[in-house]
Amino acid sequence: MPANPSPSPPGTPDGYMSDNSLPDEHNANGTPSPDAAENERSGARPNGTKTRPENALFSFQEERTLQSIESMKLAHGGHDPIAVTPHTTPRARANTVRGGAPPGLELTPMITEKVEPTTEEHPIMPSVQIGSYTSIGGMMEKAAPKEKGSEEVEEEEQETFITPELLSLYESFSRCLDLRDKYMGSSLQRLGDNPEHYDGHFTPLPSGLCDVNGLRPDAKLPSDYPLHSPTEPGPGPPAEGSNLPHPWHLYPKPPPPHWHWHPKEGPSGMNGAPPEEEEFDFAKCEIPEEHEWTFEMDDKGVYQVYGNDEKQKPLCRVPDIREYFIDLDALLTVMTDGPAKSFAFRRLRYLSSKWTMYTLLNEYTETADMKRVPHRDFYNLRKVDTHVHHSSSMNQKHLLRFIKSKMKRTPNDVVIFRDGRELTLAQVFESLNLTAYDLSIDTLDMHAHQDTFHRFDKFNLKYNPIGESRLREIFMKTDNYIKGRYLAELTKELMTDLEQSKYQNCEWRISIYGRSPDEWDKLAKWVINNKLYSHNVRWLIQVPRLYDIYKGSGLMSNFQQILENLFRPLYEVTKNPRTHPELHVFLQRVVGIDSVDDESKPERRIYRKYPYPRVWDTKQNPPYSYWLYYIYANLCALNQWRKVRGFNTFVLRPHCGEAGDPDHLASAFLLAHSISHGILLRKVPVLQYLFYLKQIGLAMSPLSNNALFLTYERNPFPEYFKTGLNVSLSTDDPLQFHFTKEPLLEEYSVAAHIYKFSQASLAELARNSVVQSGFEMQIKRHWIGHQWYLPGALGNDINKTNVPNIRLQYRHDTLMEELGMLAQGRKARVVGKEQDGPIHPVTADTVAAKAMSMPSSGAGGRR
Repeated sequence: MPANPSPSPPGTPDGYMSDNSLPDEHNANGTPSPDAAENERSGARPNGTKTRPENALFSFQEERTLQSIESMKLAHGGHDPIAVTPHTTPRARANTVRGGAPPGLELTPMITEKVEPTTEEHPIMPSVQIGSYTSIGGMMEKAAPKEKGSEEVEEEEQETFITPELLSLYESFSRCLDLRDKYMGSSLQRLGDNPEHYDGHFTPLPSGLCDVNGLRPDAKLPSDYPLHSPTEPGPGPPAEGSNLPHPWHLYPKPPPPHWHWHPKEGPSGMNGAPPEEEEFDFAKCEIPEEHEWTFEMDDKGVYQVYGNDEKQKPLCRVPDIREYFIDLDALLTVMTDGPAKSFAFRRLRYLSSKWTMYTLLNEYTETADMKRVPHRDFYNLRKVDTHVHHSSSMNQKHLLRFIKSKMKRTPNDVVIFRDGRELTLAQVFESLNLTAYDLSIDTLDMHAHQDTFHRFDKFNLKYNPIGESRLREIFMKTDNYIKGRYLAELTKELMTDLEQSKYQNCEWRISIYGRSPDEWDKLAKWVINNKLYSHNVRWLIQVPRLYDIYKGSGLMSNFQQILENLFRPLYEVTKNPRTHPELHVFLQRVVGIDSVDDESKPERRIYRKYPYPRVWDTKQNPPYSYWLYYIYANLCALNQWRKVRGFNTFVLRPHCGEAGDPDHLASAFLLAHSISHGILLRKVPVLQYLFYLKQIGLAMSPLSNNALFLTYERNPFPEYFKTGLNVSLSTDDPLQFHFTKEPLLEEYSVAAHIYKFSQASLAELARNSVVQSGFEMQIKRHWIGHQWYLPGALGNDINKTNVPNIRLQYRHDTLMEELGMLAQGRKARVVGKEQDGPIHPVTADTVAAKAMSMPSSGAGGRR
């Protein structure tokens, strides 16, 4: 035995021989000596050191050495395939079973594919290099469907192992996602379900690939689907295919791309509207003829559509209320499950932490990408106020100025009928002992101050100027003695302000109460006769949940009467638009239905099983879940019929999660396209995680919440944004909460200062607002990109949105990681089942043995 063994080469831990060294017990020709076999069997070296067994764990000294090497490689930009993962220690690599735990919670899996060495610098997302908009071609090439090679198939077929507990969680969350898909499909609220999506360039996609806000993130595009680069001019070639709907035409047509505002009343030419801009003329609107199908409300309180056959079988399948409550109970069971809550909470914390790491590593890259975009900045990004009530869409100064002008210019207008006689505007203010000079912001007293916090009743009183309901009726109602003339004039002024700003748009919510069946016609005639149209405005119909008030006053005898007043006119105008011509034209700019009221009201369960609407004749108001189901159910057959006729369909976008029971959010998860508020998601981690997985839109209003239910610094909006939820900013009620002429910019400004949002984050919020909105496909193409509905950076046009491609690709890849984790449960082998062979306890040693027996990574791998 030699006295001085050969020294170990650099990097070899003490106590082990180098794998490349030649021990002295070998002969000069390299053949082993007679004692070599015995030494090899005993695991000993002649010099007293021990050889490292094939599958042994690393020693402490060896692990420290490898840690130091990997840290230096990471610090100097070395692109080790392990260095980009969250856990890089050899101990972590040794204790991992591939696919055995969710991403972020597991130790780093063994990498089996060979990684080619490269000197190119990569961003945080190494799978796609999209640091700038010059790499669009590469993204399109990656997105294009390709045939799988043998290596990819072999990789997919590798076995994964998970515990029964994880399998149960994966199946529970996947089942919840499937339930939402079922209800969205029945109500036609997805991309491609609405005829207005077909602008002549949109190529239809299979319904299973679409979600409410675009293509499903985990969907695979058909091999022949045309991809359109954002750098190409125009929306691309016309769509081709059989059974395509007729291209949706907007009337009046939208302004040209380089449009400048002109007064509508001015003369044509330099100071007036240009000749190419159309003026609204009701006589030019096409009114279709009657359709042969019929409709009728069934015994369960849901309108059904029937064909001409004598069997009278409904043409559309609508989930009944029993099926709905069974599905809702299944969702609530997952919500209250302890392991599911812990799992969702950990995933949300992981996503938030991952976002923090992303911003630290990519902040300067995003800034550089945005600086390379010409012309575009925050002020000329398209923004949509996705949640604003029409009757309070003006600020206090605007309303005050309007009231004063009417008192000075037209004091003799007969405005109201009270106490058996007509009253002029001057007589109304004389009865209040006020003059135009006396009025001020403080006199109006319409701003929501500290006295409205958790007092929704006081907040509703703020809609009354000077605390007088008669002034609210005169100036803020569409159905009054003057047929809403003052509110129409005020609305035109607001539309003019929006058109002058050009880049700000809104979706006004206006009420239909369900007290009488002629409410729809009165509202439609108010809009049409006053020519209240604008390229910057779309409408939503809000339905207040006020059955208990109508029942108490004797106006209603049961809940079914409200449903008939709400939906029968919509079915009638769908069957024969010529019976309600103004309503037919007005509905072309209505995008959805809302449900509003104070959610904090207690809901008392007085029935073991909820009765049908015709039997609900008590004074108790139905619960939120009951209201929401019957609005949804009556939209299902209506949307199916309107799609067949080529009319636009409606989505359900209720107020939800502002206060009260968090279970309201479960109903909205199943039935709603998107929601307003949603601040109670912070208390329900399971639902928050599900909302993230399905990218359900949240139109949040932190300034509104600050005055009513939750102070600004405690609002979960910034945390939702970090996690990756689909959030946007909205104003709710500018009359009560805002001070400036541009309340939406006020929301963005306050959020940017308090929450420290970057310019890229503000641009992302603006893009989210457009995606959530109900504006037509033709409009969205012009605003945010020709194929905005594609996931990730592929659907982004940075020249229109100013959102860096790398950010949207990060959002997409992170979401895909979560969805892939849940899908893993469908093809994984469960550790602990008899068919998997002899069962070994899942300990650190067995996991390490499994990991070490797998093939090592290519470069730098150790055995």
